[in-house]
Amino acid sequence: MQNKLGVHESLELQELLSFKSLCLTKASLMRGLVSDDHLKAIMQQDADMHVRHLQALRDNLTEGEVSSE
Repeated sequence: MQNKLGVHESLELQELLSFKSLCLTKASLMRGLVSDDHLKAIMQQDADMHVRHLQALRDNLTEGEVSSE
């Protein structure tokens, strides 16, 4: 199995990284505005999920060489 990414795949991963970064920023900022502890916990779980997704996307982007084919 090749670990090469096409240019379009690399661009799509970068687009997903941008989107997930925005989601993480929004979840983190909105959590500061919430007073309910249960809702804060849910928002923290959401932020943690985005962090894991960002790491996985970064790993996929750095592990896959970009192929010009």
